[in-house]
Amino acid sequence: MPHHVLLHFVAIKAPGARVGNDIMGWNGGALHSMVEDLGSVVEQSRRCLDIALRALASQCSDHAMNNSLQKGPPSWSLPKNGWVKLNIDNAQHNIAGVASCGGVLCDHTEAYSMPEKGGSFVPVHQWRFGLLTTLVLVGMVVVWSIDGCTIKDFIQSWKFKQDYIALKVNSLANTNQTFQNPSHSLRNLTLNTTHSPIFSVDSSLETSGLNWVSAELENNFTANLLAGWLAKGGEPCKDSQTVEIKIPGLDKEELIELSAGEIHDFVFQAIDESGNARCLGGDYFEVDLSGDSWKSRPVVKDFGNGSYSVSLQVHPDFSGDYNLTVILLFRHFQGLKFSPARFVYDRQLRHIGVRFFRTKAQLPQLQICRKSDFTRDVWSGRWTRHGKNDDCQISNDGRYRCLAPDFPCQNPWCNGSLGLLESNGWVYSSHCSFRLFTVGSGWDCLKNRWIFFWGDSNHVDTIRNMLNFVLGLPEIKSVPRRFDMNFSNPNDGSQTVRITSIFNGHWNGTLNYLGLDSLKDEGFRNLVKKYFSGGMVPDTIIMNSGLHDGIHWSNIRAFSGGAEYAASFWKDIMESVRRRGLLVPQIVFRSTIATGGYARSLAFNPNKMEAFNGVFLEKLRQAGLVSSVVDNFDMTFSWHYDNRCSDGVHYGRAPLKMKWRDGEIGHQYFVDLMLCHVLLNVLCARQ
Repeated sequence: MPHHVLLHFVAIKAPGARVGNDIMGWNGGALHSMVEDLGSVVEQSRRCLDIALRALASQCSDHAMNNSLQKGPPSWSLPKNGWVKLNIDNAQHNIAGVASCGGVLCDHTEAYSMPEKGGSFVPVHQWRFGLLTTLVLVGMVVVWSIDGCTIKDFIQSWKFKQDYIALKVNSLANTNQTFQNPSHSLRNLTLNTTHSPIFSVDSSLETSGLNWVSAELENNFTANLLAGWLAKGGEPCKDSQTVEIKIPGLDKEELIELSAGEIHDFVFQAIDESGNARCLGGDYFEVDLSGDSWKSRPVVKDFGNGSYSVSLQVHPDFSGDYNLTVILLFRHFQGLKFSPARFVYDRQLRHIGVRFFRTKAQLPQLQICRKSDFTRDVWSGRWTRHGKNDDCQISNDGRYRCLAPDFPCQNPWCNGSLGLLESNGWVYSSHCSFRLFTVGSGWDCLKNRWIFFWGDSNHVDTIRNMLNFVLGLPEIKSVPRRFDMNFSNPNDGSQTVRITSIFNGHWNGTLNYLGLDSLKDEGFRNLVKKYFSGGMVPDTIIMNSGLHDGIHWSNIRAFSGGAEYAASFWKDIMESVRRRGLLVPQIVFRSTIATGGYARSLAFNPNKMEAFNGVFLEKLRQAGLVSSVVDNFDMTFSWHYDNRCSDGVHYGRAPLKMKWRDGEIGHQYFVDLMLCHVLLNVLCARQ
């Protein structure tokens, strides 16, 4: 017989159970609603004791139980002869709205003797079982009833000191719920977590109805961001700064095993220099999940009270060993300051091994993006690898032709020739996958179009790369910040495309660091307007705010004003086009990149650029301007930790066989080349 018995208080299915860590979890709200009165609690408990103990005894071998419980010396003493001791533990999280509890039962010999099938309990034990269980359950229900099942005050002093707490970000009863009154969300997201319990480790698991993890731009983004920024202090837990985190369920484990396909949510707590829990949010965590053939940015949610959640998911086709890395880049919105470099923290807090094992779980198959797919404001994509040439060397022209140009994409991750990306097998996908264009299909997409670019100098790189790599015009070595030109298909002169680019980093095209404030210059406004004042106007506008805004604006409130002015300027232009009876251009919002390597600590750091992206997009949405969104921030984030793929502020610098910023010869340019193909998907997506 097992040496210890884990008790299930009340016969209610727990959302998660892991014997090895002595975890039994319940949703507190569900338990409270299911138990109608104390009499039913006692009766249910007495009826379930025999069932629960027998089930555990029959399903758990001595070996398994010994291994699971021999992780440290017991912290309790044995009971006297003839007595049975019941040890319980519980925990609660007031933001996630979840509670968890469990217990261990033993006698004076560290054993519990159960009768053979059909027998009954030993009399001396039987009445004590009922008494002990009744006392435990009465206490639990009374405490839960005090404050709507939150137990907030009762456990405030110890709720984050438990080694293992089974916490869920979203209730299984409402898999798309939004949390009430978050002061600010790092990515301002609503998590979509239709999944099974966190600690499910059944390799034969077959789960239907799974979804991809997803993210959304928070309603009232700017207002909530300002509220978090201006939140009052006055308490130690608010005035302190984060130096560490605690992640129940991930800490103290050498290797975490999780089922592939499902979404695994972990709540973690910010800890200050005194080891106490903080009660304000705003910390900016860089989180990376990487394996040999998968790189993604797990969704992070800020609850505004010092606690956060992270959601992990890997497709079953990519099961294997991964590293989960958590870096605290800035504390409490300090990355949004005018001069953030002196506040950068940039400490790696976790580097955890995670093994995703394959199950029979099936995720919805990705489809090639349609026009409606580009209405999503925030993407939660991943880079996957489908080929690799270990002997690939940089060529004299600085390019990496590692795979044959016709090396095929693997369905459903992309469609076309993967070798065209020159990425040595990497490709990006999100809630849909992308078509990769040849020279012929690229011209078929762009012929007779007029594309207007308005943004920072990353547009310049993207336009040049599109001309060089996609449209077969390698002789065009560069394009200026401002130009208006027609380009022809070298294989078919009847196919042309007009491209206009207006740099918005400064009203003077040779200067920098004004950003959206460039529109305060009348000459610059008139320059933009003239392209929309004639009898023909661009059919598509691709715009972003840009890195220059990160340097120019003194604070988030000032940038919000500049973004609102820019949105009103473009709204007036669109209205003027509509009044003349012309077809109003489609506006594609292309979010600003995640700056890389050394630039992560500067005035255009990822913390600030992500916030600015959200503010500007919200203002454009409120003005009714945005037709489509391309989340270039998410596309670049997985590669922003160093300067292998960027010089810090550009991911599309032209190939060159020379010493790069990181000391190596040459650099990778495929991240921006992927953006070229994504933009063509937007321009030519099917309805």
